[in-house]
Amino acid sequence: MPPSEDQVASGARSLTIDHLGAQGDGRAQEAGAWVSVPFALAGETVRVAGEGERLRLVDVVKASPDRAAPACRHFGRCGGCTLQHMAPAPYAAFKRDLILRTLKARGLDADVAEAWVTPPGSRRRAAFAAKRAGKQVVVGFHARRSHELVALTECPVARPTIVAALPRLTEIAGFLLGGKDEIGLLVTETAAGLDLHITGLAKDVKALARAEATSAALRAGFARVSIEGADVLTERPPSLQAGTATMYPPPGSFLQASAEAEAEMERIVREHLKFALRVADLFSGCGTFALRLAAESSVLAAEGNAAAIEALKASVRGAHGLKPVTAEVRDLFRNPYGAAELSRLDGVVLDPPRAGAAAQVAELAKSRVPRIAYVSCDPATLARDLRTLVDGGYRIVRIHPIDQFLWSAHVEAVALLERAP
Repeated sequence: MPPSEDQVASGARSLTIDHLGAQGDGRAQEAGAWVSVPFALAGETVRVAGEGERLRLVDVVKASPDRAAPACRHFGRCGGCTLQHMAPAPYAAFKRDLILRTLKARGLDADVAEAWVTPPGSRRRAAFAAKRAGKQVVVGFHARRSHELVALTECPVARPTIVAALPRLTEIAGFLLGGKDEIGLLVTETAAGLDLHITGLAKDVKALARAEATSAALRAGFARVSIEGADVLTERPPSLQAGTATMYPPPGSFLQASAEAEAEMERIVREHLKFALRVADLFSGCGTFALRLAAESSVLAAEGNAAAIEALKASVRGAHGLKPVTAEVRDLFRNPYGAAELSRLDGVVLDPPRAGAAAQVAELAKSRVPRIAYVSCDPATLARDLRTLVDGGYRIVRIHPIDQFLWSAHVEAVALLERAP
């Protein structure tokens, strides 16, 4: 990564990187304080510039053997990836260590498996941003900690069909953007083709502009176009396979970013709950786990989003050979299932948002549910909730780190628990 003129002019100095922080930045001590250096690795001697807690990397004087050549020409500017400069083995170890650190902070000791890492080119959904830069329309990801939008010409993380659609997305966005507006373009690869969900439109965008954008998407072969959660045009209903069932996600609904990661999570969860006759899928979404678990167990699915529950019900109606599935719209943050209700179940799977499931977990900790599978997208809230469950008498069987967002500092996990005898 060559130094820019302002970096050199600001006075570079040398530091030795001690370890990687939780965001994947190198951490070093300078003048008795810890500082962060993006794109640096543990053990490296680097030259840095800037002031404050976060410095800029000018160049690497002594490289770590863990350093690797980045896979993308945009790496270093685009904020989508922060760890492409790290070799596969230490990268996977770093992801596992993120889980271990948060457990230790909560006084928890658990068996943590090696991290499962999703392959390149497997991310089936991407949330791009689009805005005007002069007369040009830019579609891409933001630079890290910046409003700057980096125009993408490649992305080794995303599915090839999504990357190939970037020129079409630029055309579509052009109809909808004003001078300073920025919109979101959520693109998902489905069995029916690409699904496009547009958000952040200015209120003064004309109906004609919306129609022209929709027409451009239709010409480009998109299966569906939706704006701000409303279906504008469905040429082919977007669908995804969930076991023997077909899932029809509503516009903009939550989905796992990688089909490969979803399959690995499903394998872990189903193995843990394989003897459970009655299970609950809490924070179920459209039924990622519920539809698969219903092949062997009766399922109670609960989710706060009404559109997701309606989609789950439609999937159940269209499927064959499933055990009974009861789907309920329920705010599990404000109205969690009580311990007595839960104790009638043989197993529970939770897949909450980043905030975790503190209220629901507090009831689970008082219940007699034999087995729990907790799917988490945030190690900190996972550790907090596991502490509650362990204090309530549960034992952590194993935690499986799942690296679904390749080359980022983000890691997911599937924690398996049993009620202690």
